[in-house]
Amino acid sequence: MQQTNEGKGTQKEPEHHQETETSKRPLAPRPLTSELPRRKHRHAASGGRWEAEGEGDIFTVTDRTAHAVLGRMTGGVSPVALMQAFSDWAWHLSLSPGKQAQLGVKMARKMTRLWGFLPNSVLGEQCKPCIEPLSEDKRFAGKEWQKWPYNVIYQSFLLNQQWWYNAAVGVDGVTPHHEDVVEFVFRQILDGLSPSNSPLTNPEVAKRALETGGTNFVNGYLHFLEDARRLSAGERPVGAEKYRPGETVAVTPGKVIYRNRLMELIQYSPTTDKVQAEPLLIIPAWIMKYYILDLSPNNSLVRWLVEQGYTVFMVSWKNPVAEDRDMGMEDYRRLGVMEALDAVNAVVPNQKIHAVGYCLGGTLLSIAAAAMARHQDDRLASLSLLASETDFEEPGELELFIDESQVSFLQDLMWQQGYLDKWQMRGTFVFLRSNDLVWSAWVKSYLMGEQLPMFDLMAWSTDATRMTYRMHSEYLERLYLENALAEGNYWVDNHPVLLSDIRVPLFSVATRTDHIAPWRSVYSIHLLANTDITFTLTSGGHNAGVVSEPGKPHRVYQIADTPGDAPYVDPSTWREYVPERQGSWWPEWKAWLIERSSGETTSPPSMGAPKSGYSPLEDAPGRYVLQE
Repeated sequence: MQQTNEGKGTQKEPEHHQETETSKRPLAPRPLTSELPRRKHRHAASGGRWEAEGEGDIFTVTDRTAHAVLGRMTGGVSPVALMQAFSDWAWHLSLSPGKQAQLGVKMARKMTRLWGFLPNSVLGEQCKPCIEPLSEDKRFAGKEWQKWPYNVIYQSFLLNQQWWYNAAVGVDGVTPHHEDVVEFVFRQILDGLSPSNSPLTNPEVAKRALETGGTNFVNGYLHFLEDARRLSAGERPVGAEKYRPGETVAVTPGKVIYRNRLMELIQYSPTTDKVQAEPLLIIPAWIMKYYILDLSPNNSLVRWLVEQGYTVFMVSWKNPVAEDRDMGMEDYRRLGVMEALDAVNAVVPNQKIHAVGYCLGGTLLSIAAAAMARHQDDRLASLSLLASETDFEEPGELELFIDESQVSFLQDLMWQQGYLDKWQMRGTFVFLRSNDLVWSAWVKSYLMGEQLPMFDLMAWSTDATRMTYRMHSEYLERLYLENALAEGNYWVDNHPVLLSDIRVPLFSVATRTDHIAPWRSVYSIHLLANTDITFTLTSGGHNAGVVSEPGKPHRVYQIADTPGDAPYVDPSTWREYVPERQGSWWPEWKAWLIERSSGETTSPPSMGAPKSGYSPLEDAPGRYVLQE
């Protein structure tokens, strides 16, 4: 290998099922990939719409340019996709007199409940509400909301929100995807119209105004101006500048020992006299910077692993530009995973490697591991997938933004730019959690006049990267739309790769409140891989559940081993019967790695392997992570 220097609360009515954790239960033979149900799509297995760029048809170029311009104004959301969803819903609702009558009855019942609440509303906290918010909805939890007239205001809002949910769902004939889109849009609109977002209807804001003499609004206006300035200038939020890689985050000592046009490989310096014989290679997602796994020294997974006596290598992805537009999934596999494995083999020869993938990096690593198994490449000792999907049949609310119309529209936007910009991608994730990421910040910063706190994980979340046109097109089409990897129809080197070919032990981590890789979707690895699987379900979300250092309070997790020939257990049953444990899952993972290692320890290897062409180039964190 030669080095180069080239520079990702709707109020519902159904009863809540109370889940319990007791003991684990035997877990079954998984069907082969070929036995899984298949979905039909019009995309060819070998093709992607990105190839249309070379056609040079003036009419096609005109269409795609128009879509790209429109996409910049809509944040990458296809107006046609929204119109299709609402047209489907509206036409079927208009032809459903029974549903219309049911909605009329529900409206009358809710009005009756509200009228029954009004006489007692003046009693304040002693008045029992006529509707309770969902458990995760904290907007109206303050005692000021229980006083008249604010209790009437928020109770009427919740009843109204519930009615619109009833109107959006259960219309016979509407496709499930369109129903989800309509319900999501209604929820976003109502969340924006919540009485908590207005100074006129929020009692907590009114109380703050009385206490400060209105200076909270002055401070809020100043915060708004500063945020608007930073947004227009493309700068990160206030306080994020304190968390710069190499200075306050991503400070674990190490060296960049290899660089190609797509990634840098970091080898971290040992802190123990002896290290485990088998090294660890971590493949992070390319959607964000790698240092989610090397944040501050107190919560860095990399630092913790090094302190446990492991030789750790980390891929740091390049932030692509327009010239990288034609780099696809195969480039990420070959230049990312495979060349990193070659480098690790050169530094630590004659040892198998514990490979770790996070988020999209885990998906890519799964593809690479399956291809390696097909070619009888046995360099892996184990496979650890952290919040990584391999089955995209039910990808959660991200699916709202992924259908034929939306993907086509988004591809046209990327076609003109050469990449998906970070603000377009981040906007999608923000909308999925608008109450937490938009409206609560609106109230605290602009209405209450408080400066939003900034910490390492929040600062990292604003440090996004771009994604190349071809790679993201292939990713959306092949994995999301076609679910090709789970269905045995994803091709590498002119052959389909099957996850069932993987024979190394597998450690899979999912998080309970993950809105990017829902835990039940991650759990589907049990249906796809015919190997021993240790599945861990931890508290927290997509990022905070993974960054779960020992000693952090209020952390719980569940863990169970599933032999490759064990009976299959569905995810709900698994969660009900596997006992809950307190603390971090990291020590469990360490014990798992030790059990699947040789048990040998050795002196730390040299930094890089100069004789093999892997000389240290510069100190960690390198240059790619600093690219804007």
